[in-house]
Amino acid sequence: MRVVLQRVTQAAVVVGEEKVAQIGTGLCILLAVGEGDGAEEVAKLATKVVQLRIFRDEAGYFNRSILDLGGEALVVSQFTLYADCRKGRRPSFSRAARPEQAEPLVDDFAQALRLAGVPTQTGIFGAMMSVEIHNDGPVTIILDSDELARPR
Repeated sequence: MRVVLQRVTQAAVVVGEEKVAQIGTGLCILLAVGEGDGAEEVAKLATKVVQLRIFRDEAGYFNRSILDLGGEALVVSQFTLYADCRKGRRPSFSRAARPEQAEPLVDDFAQALRLAGVPTQTGIFGAMMSVEIHNDGPVTIILDSDELARPR
């Protein structure tokens, strides 16, 4: 699994003319499920996301997690994070999981954040969405479950 975390002052998802999700201060999380991903990757990444200290404390240091902040999360499925652009001019998405495998894992990830205490909203899986992001900082972090499993 891959996630792009964007620290935000607010974020929303619009499908067509309808705003389907909206959060205030917290994280907009773009999430891609790869082939072979499962419950272990969901748990590992959700735990990392809720514990990652990327919010400023009173002294201005990155010492607070989304839990410490009492922030919200907006999870948006984005298979294009698995784009392979090494060959030719058109990206290949062959490493991204099929929708029938990916959708339940995206739902499980959002639920894991909720169970950890983070109010979480989602986009609509498979829909063409406009994502409104008010990036705070800007702070953008990329996490990959394969990278987290590698020894340092």
